[in-house]
Amino acid sequence: MNWCILIPLLVGLISAILGYLLGKLSGGNNNNDNDCKEKLAKVELDLEQCIAARKRLELDLENCKSARVKLEADLAACEANKASLSNNISSSFAASTPALIPFDANGAKAVFGKKIKENDLTVVEGIGPKIQELFHNHDVKTWKDLSECTVEKCQAVLDSGGERFKIHKPGTWPKQAQLAYEGKWQELLDWQDQLDGGK
Repeated sequence: MNWCILIPLLVGLISAILGYLLGKLSGGNNNNDNDCKEKLAKVELDLEQCIAARKRLELDLENCKSARVKLEADLAACEANKASLSNNISSSFAASTPALIPFDANGAKAVFGKKIKENDLTVVEGIGPKIQELFHNHDVKTWKDLSECTVEKCQAVLDSGGERFKIHKPGTWPKQAQLAYEGKWQELLDWQDQLDGGK
């Protein structure tokens, strides 16, 4: 056997195998590089989408903060309006509610010559104990209550008592009750001297 021919053949065969293996390895690396590039591109795309989503969330957060500031300002304005309305209502109520006039028992006794009980409706000329009871049953229990009644309401109270009370004429009763409530005893007595049974 001629070694001179065999050695170059053997070297060629080994070179071919090595070339094949190197080519295979190189080609595999290209595939791996392509896979890595694709994965890297996908990761970069996902990262860009996350950054865009983050920017949208930051914008939404800023809008929420702005809306909160506006709502807090509106709430403060509502609270101020509520306080103002409450003060206006309180002052209106205080202005529209007259102060109660204190009862002067001594002044009443000096004019009438007898002890007068506060809110005794029988002080009114024409009202006796039975009629007073009728008024009490209709929640008219004070001189002030009676002074705020209309003559028609007084007549309705009398009518509720039956036939025997219909003969009474309550035309002056609210005004008499007002004089008693206001403590105008002399004026009340002078007027009653002119009346006949409250008429």
